[in-house]
Amino acid sequence: MKVLLLAGGFGTRISEESNLKPKPMIEIGGMPILWHIMKIYSSYGFNDFVILCGYKGYYIKEYFANYFLHRSDVTINLEDNSLEVHKTFSENWKITLIDTGLNTMTGGRVKRAKDYINNEPFMLTYGDGVSNVNVKELVDFHKSHGKHMTVTTVQPDGRFGAIEMNDEGSVSKFLEKPKGDGGWINGGFFVCQPEVIDYIENDSTIFEKDPMENLAKDSQIMAYKHDGFWKPMDTLRDKNQLSGMWENDKAPWKIW
Repeated sequence: MKVLLLAGGFGTRISEESNLKPKPMIEIGGMPILWHIMKIYSSYGFNDFVILCGYKGYYIKEYFANYFLHRSDVTINLEDNSLEVHKTFSENWKITLIDTGLNTMTGGRVKRAKDYINNEPFMLTYGDGVSNVNVKELVDFHKSHGKHMTVTTVQPDGRFGAIEMNDEGSVSKFLEKPKGDGGWINGGFFVCQPEVIDYIENDSTIFEKDPMENLAKDSQIMAYKHDGFWKPMDTLRDKNQLSGMWENDKAPWKIW
């Protein structure tokens, strides 16, 4: 089963770094967050990726085209223009990189991958968020219900800390980052039947709008509830938090 990765957005909310590189290539612990996401899938045996590029897509293409150069020690002989690779670090990955257009919306990017899906079920997620979701259980759940789509739902942490107190105002506990209002949101990590593509009209289609809303109206979406770790990298603060987890060996998404 192929894994589609949305990696074409502008990343305007983290412009401190995305003005130089696409958001999925912003590094956590010295490796692009896109690499971290791919490692999550690879840990469960899914190694066939389709990266949906847009903004600064050449940066992503260059990185994977020269993966050995980025990840290994090399000796370069300028006399004969030869390159010798030492201490090779490689992955058992097949990667297709598609230029889906600079201003194409999320749905349009997915639709442009139609020829690469081969009319088979596929997985899809965003190129800027990590989780310890059990991908095997997710896929098994999808296969069990027979609907067109499974969406992983999550309960994000509240933005601010909270205080637990009684009616008289006596404080009993401080909660650093409690869950939000109890609502479940779209956490990405989709599993889709090829019929999902038919719900996408054109490049201007936002995947999370008409396609998902119409799939819901047709009773073709099931939710896989994930109550473990999930965190998007929307801001520089998020990036620093994820980096801190990684550097302190407390990264819940590192399941490999």
